[in-house]
Amino acid sequence: MDREYRVISALAETDVPVPRAVLFCDDESVVGTPFYAMQRLDGRVFHDAALPGVSAAERRAMYFAMAETLAKLHDVDPAAIGLGDFGRAGNYFERQIRRWATQYQLARWRDLPDLDRVIAWLPEHLPPEEPARICHGDFRIGNLMFHRTEPRVIGVLDWELSTLGQPLADVAFSALGWVTFPHEYGGLRGLDHAALGIPAREEYLARYFATRKTPAPHGVEPFHTIFALFRFAVIFEGIAARARAGSAAADDAATVGELAPIFARRAVETIMSVSSGD
Repeated sequence: MDREYRVISALAETDVPVPRAVLFCDDESVVGTPFYAMQRLDGRVFHDAALPGVSAAERRAMYFAMAETLAKLHDVDPAAIGLGDFGRAGNYFERQIRRWATQYQLARWRDLPDLDRVIAWLPEHLPPEEPARICHGDFRIGNLMFHRTEPRVIGVLDWELSTLGQPLADVAFSALGWVTFPHEYGGLRGLDHAALGIPAREEYLARYFATRKTPAPHGVEPFHTIFALFRFAVIFEGIAARARAGSAAADDAATVGELAPIFARRAVETIMSVSSGD
């Protein structure tokens, strides 16, 4: 809670749209846990990535607004807004792979050969690192609030996984919808993108890089997509383990947890495409 409060408070001084932080309270006697309050925004949140109920033109503009918002976040100099110590510097992917692989082992209750293959592949294919930036960690359409009538983002929500990290990890994660199907946590794969007005993945990524003002690589590598799928697979497997133990908070935890092998399979498919040169 304190980290979320800290990051949205710091970003309030930038052009990244975040709700205004009101207060943070670490006195557990008040509600039983630390908490913070933030500004209530009046807008639209879409949990379906196909953005139902809007026109094709607006849908396209909303996806480009998403890309532009992420670029604005990654253009922020963490040190300039007091977040220079918001995460550890260097070896981001090594540390993240180790962390999530450990999480998987702690939650493990079944064999997932695809996930084991991904965990073995990732450390052998680490990309060069960029300068660390503030990464949201869960940047997707469902964590954005759009204006009531305009195709623009008025608030980036749910900062619990934010840290200093590698921007391309955030970008690849935000673009997973094009890799997964609608029944796979609301993906976009298989939909008629042209009819819906959804830009091609390449167009979405191009808008991000065109918007960035600070130096950045000009493409998302397969590694970044595989890493993003790996993280999601581990998160889903943790949900599945909690559902199996009867300690999951959400009613649909068992169903959501079964996405772990699916996302691991999508990661392996990406590995195979790299190996085949497609």
